[in-house]
Amino acid sequence: MITENTYFEGGVKSLAFVQSEQEVSVGVMAVGEYTFGTNAPEKMTVVKGDLTVRLKGAEEWVTYAPGESFNVPGNSHFDVKVEQITAYLCEYL
Repeated sequence: MITENTYFEGGVKSLAFVQSEQEVSVGVMAVGEYTFGTNAPEKMTVVKGDLTVRLKGAEEWVTYAPGESFNVPGNSHFDVKVEQITAYLCEYL
C-alpha cells in the first residue's frame, strides 16, 4: 500500500511504502527551512536538488548533493534548509 503524507502546510510531501519488509518514503521539499523529528533511525538520500542539514547537537551545517546520503539517529531531530525544490529518498533503518 502507498500512503501519502503532507507536512509543514504542504511544504513537504512524501509517498511511503514497504519494500522487502523495509519502510521507505520518497518525497519533495519546497524552498524553506524545516525541522524533522525521528522515531526510528533514518538514511536520507538526496535524489535531485540539494539539502543543507544540521543534525541534533551539531554546530555546523552540511550540504548534500544528488546521490549523497546522511544518517539520522532514532529519537532525534534534524534541521534542513532547502534553497531549491529538492527530491529525497528516506529509508527507515
